[in-house]
Amino acid sequence: MRKVIIYSLLLIAGIVFSQILNIAGSFLLNVVTMIALSYIMIEVGYEFEIDKTKPMQYLWDYIVAFTAAAFPWIFVTLYFVFFMTDSWTSFENWRQSAFLGRFAAPTSAGILLSMLAAAGLGLTWVYKKVRILVIFDDIDTILLLIPLKIIMIGFKWQLFVVIIPLVFLLWLSWKYLHRLRLPSTWPWLLAYSLIITVISEAIYYSTMQIDENIPIQIEVLLPAFVLGSMLRHSPEMDEQVESMAARLNHYDSDEIASTAISGCFMVLVGLSLPSLQIKNIEGLSWGMLVAHVVFITLLSNIGKMFPIFCYRKEASLRRRLAVCISMFPRGEVGAGILVISMRYGISDSLIIAAVLSLTVNLLATGLFIIIVTRLLKNMN
Repeated sequence: MRKVIIYSLLLIAGIVFSQILNIAGSFLLNVVTMIALSYIMIEVGYEFEIDKTKPMQYLWDYIVAFTAAAFPWIFVTLYFVFFMTDSWTSFENWRQSAFLGRFAAPTSAGILLSMLAAAGLGLTWVYKKVRILVIFDDIDTILLLIPLKIIMIGFKWQLFVVIIPLVFLLWLSWKYLHRLRLPSTWPWLLAYSLIITVISEAIYYSTMQIDENIPIQIEVLLPAFVLGSMLRHSPEMDEQVESMAARLNHYDSDEIASTAISGCFMVLVGLSLPSLQIKNIEGLSWGMLVAHVVFITLLSNIGKMFPIFCYRKEASLRRRLAVCISMFPRGEVGAGILVISMRYGISDSLIIAAVLSLTVNLLATGLFIIIVTRLLKNMN
């Protein structure tokens, strides 16, 4: 639990400095954040295990993850349209609300899995189930952004090009699960993270030269996870470490590196949060703004509660509730959607309410993990 508290404090520190430095969206910050996120997702993939003899089980997991991503988006979009715009009959209001409302959908895989592991829940049924759901959750978010971007700016061929590598990566992960013979110590994982980030950014900026409005952007989440899932769990590691003391030092160095990078990631996510300055918003008092933020936050988290009705044969009510609450934390993907929304000229009042709601969820991440820990206390 000490790590959870430290991670929460680092997250808060990053948010505070984001408002002072106002560097959200800068190239260097984005690259460093993506490298750290890639590292975390490679580790997640490395620990990922599925039973290929039961593919229908994962189809059901995907359906559950889809609802966990869709319901918060639908609820928040409806709230934006009916309570924060001047007319619910305006197509423009629906268009902007539908795009911006997507920020409420994705669970932060990096933050969530780092904190659950830090809380000592890495071997629990809840962690293993959430690990699958959040990956599917992020895939849904990335895929759904394609039709939403079409609604915002029209049909562009670049948007459909993204689908091909996503499907190919998913096939690689399934076909070559833990079969790739590559080093897996922390310096190598960091090198892989750097390579994935560089390739992702290179594709983005090179395609921006073709059309600066619609560059091809392949998020690092899925490629990093797929690479980690392909890395082989091999006995060669024992051959590289001659003595028990050296082996312990080796594992300690990997754990220290993982903890340090996860801590840095918390700060970087906070730094990536856009400015909270309220500018040129007419007719919106602080009281109304707070009320909007509270309702948006509640609706987005209520939307994550559908898994409580699922997995009744696998887990108790407390475990299913723990899964739902584990899905509450938001982070890098949601913040990224907010940044993209700003480029489309979406209403300032909607943007500010969304940013503040994301901030509240970020600050409450530690509390969510503590609640999950209490729910699972003394449970086998």
